[in-house]
Amino acid sequence: MSQQASPRGTFLKIADAVKAQIGANPDMTELPSAGDLMREYKVSRGVALRAFGALQRDGVAEPVPGGRWRVVRAGERVDRRPIEDQIADIITDEGLEAGAAFPSASALAERFGVSRPTVTKALDKLETAGVLAGGGQGKVRTVRAVPTREERS
Repeated sequence: MSQQASPRGTFLKIADAVKAQIGANPDMTELPSAGDLMREYKVSRGVALRAFGALQRDGVAEPVPGGRWRVVRAGERVDRRPIEDQIADIITDEGLEAGAAFPSASALAERFGVSRPTVTKALDKLETAGVLAGGGQGKVRTVRAVPTREERS
């Protein structure tokens, strides 16, 4: 038998190291990418992904759209509803009336921490549902109707 280290359990060692990083940095919100783990620990993509899986099973991390992972802290409440529901809540939370201007896709993308195309798709769904009146390029979207929670479920 060779004297090489066994690859079994390597992903658990990586997961433990990432947990230590999370514990040492309370401001950490996003995990390193799979590529970062592969370079730092000189492992395959599969091993890096298994480390992410171990972190998820331990309740320390969760995947986000786009292939990234975010840190989950104990007692932290994260809104996991579809983005269109979160955006529709702006109308009621901010007391917008029919005909009022709605925030731009760029402003919403920054507010929710997602890409502009993701917001645009959500806004299109709200237009189809009759909640927003179409904006189009360079035009302001407006509120068409104030949604009720029953309409969206």
